[in-house]
Amino acid sequence: MIKWSGMSISFHPLFVLIMLASVFTGHFLELLALFAIVFVHELGHVACARLFGITVLSVQMLPFGGVAVMEDTGHLTAGREVAIALAGPAQNLLLIGISWLLYAAGIWEGPFFSYFVQSNLLIALFNLLPILPLDGGKVCQALCSIGLPFHTTLVWSLRISLLFSLLVILYSLVPLLLGYGALQLNLLLVGAFLFYSNLTDYRNIPYRFLRFLVNREHTFTRHLMTGCLAQPIVADKMKPLDGLLRLFKREKYHFIYIMNAQGNIVAVVPEQRVISSYLRGDPGA
Repeated sequence: MIKWSGMSISFHPLFVLIMLASVFTGHFLELLALFAIVFVHELGHVACARLFGITVLSVQMLPFGGVAVMEDTGHLTAGREVAIALAGPAQNLLLIGISWLLYAAGIWEGPFFSYFVQSNLLIALFNLLPILPLDGGKVCQALCSIGLPFHTTLVWSLRISLLFSLLVILYSLVPLLLGYGALQLNLLLVGAFLFYSNLTDYRNIPYRFLRFLVNREHTFTRHLMTGCLAQPIVADKMKPLDGLLRLFKREKYHFIYIMNAQGNIVAVVPEQRVISSYLRGDPGA
């Protein structure tokens, strides 16, 4: 692990093994360039996050690329998350643009130029797949959270991630299954890694949702300062608290209107009271 600019940079063991193996296979220069491309990609996320005042805890270099781990706070709105996610592929496009300028000036050409441009394009496009924790998966999740309750967003964004992870695995097997090529082992390993990662996250949805509820105080403060209108939730008096909480949206502040059996509103409850009652284990709001 390396400490740099207030954050830690760590390397997945499999990533290290791949780099070491490249020394013996004669592809070290190519993999070193690939590492630099991925690192610049992650620095794009880091720079954009810091621009929004988000603390970046670490950058993790994984077998399929990298992940910038950020402080989990209520300040990360959907719009900011989309901007941070797209800042990574934007760096790849910038590197491609610089490469073409050098090519046009006659400074850089040859096979390594083509490899560098193709690698940037491949990394940018692959990261835009709607699979968490890839950039496309984060964009998909952020956009879903604008219109859907946050719990529903977690469930469906991870289901989409699992589906597309399986498609990546299937795509890696197509040449072998159809008999016109060899197994794409690297792609198979990446797909399996992403599928396992998302399957683990899917099982941990209750913990991620609980963390979302704990951070809701930031949402209340932000809406209080900006004077935004609260979004009402009308609920039956007998509705369980966890059912109410699953209706909460990421960037909305809610008042819950409690309705009796006759259809009359008998109470108006702010969301903090519902969250507080749920965290205390109190069944009544």
